[in-house]
Amino acid sequence: MRTAAFGMMAALAALPLAACAGANGPGPATPPPAAGGPCSNDGLDAFVGRKASAELGAQLLQASGAKTLRWGGPGMAMTMDFRPDRLTVSYDEQMVVTAARCG
Repeated sequence: MRTAAFGMMAALAALPLAACAGANGPGPATPPPAAGGPCSNDGLDAFVGRKASAELGAQLLQASGAKTLRWGGPGMAMTMDFRPDRLTVSYDEQMVVTAARCG
């Protein structure tokens, strides 16, 4: 009985990780946090139209001052919770950044 319950718990714990993959495969790698303050939208529009990559993510973190970065691919579900220290970057099927906003 305990083994079955443990197996169920392990399967449920892995489920959210599977949901992180984008509809068209994995997104760009997320760089480690580079800053530690609240996020600022100032100047982020300059990144729209550029190819999503770990290097671009690091530049976005530095430009925004965000503590964490979240990539959002096409058709990808995301939570709607607001976090002032997080930057959310959306990209299209060609991995081109379409938006970068704090929250």
